[in-house]
Amino acid sequence: MVRRRVTPATLALVAIGLAAGGLWWWAVLRLLLAPGETGPVEGAVAAGGWGLSLLPVHVAAATRRPGVLGRRVTRASRRRRWGAGSGLS
Repeated sequence: MVRRRVTPATLALVAIGLAAGGLWWWAVLRLLLAPGETGPVEGAVAAGGWGLSLLPVHVAAATRRPGVLGRRVTRASRRRRWGAGSGLS
C-alpha cells in the first residue's frame, strides 16, 4: 500500500471546502425550517451555493501540450453507415 503525504495546503483547502459546505447547508436548512426568521444573508448564501452547482463541469482552464498549435484533436470514432452508403440524405 502506498502512503501519500498530505500537505498543509491540501488540508487547508479541505477545511475551507467543508466550512463553506456547512455554511451552505446551515443557510438552506434555516430557510426551510424557519422561513420567517431568516434574512437576506441566508438567502444569498443558499442561492449562491445553488448557482455554483449549476456551472458546467467542463468550465475549467485547459492545459496545452507542447507541440500542439491550436488544433483540436478528438478521440471520437467516425460513425460508420453499414450498407447504407453515403447518399444525399
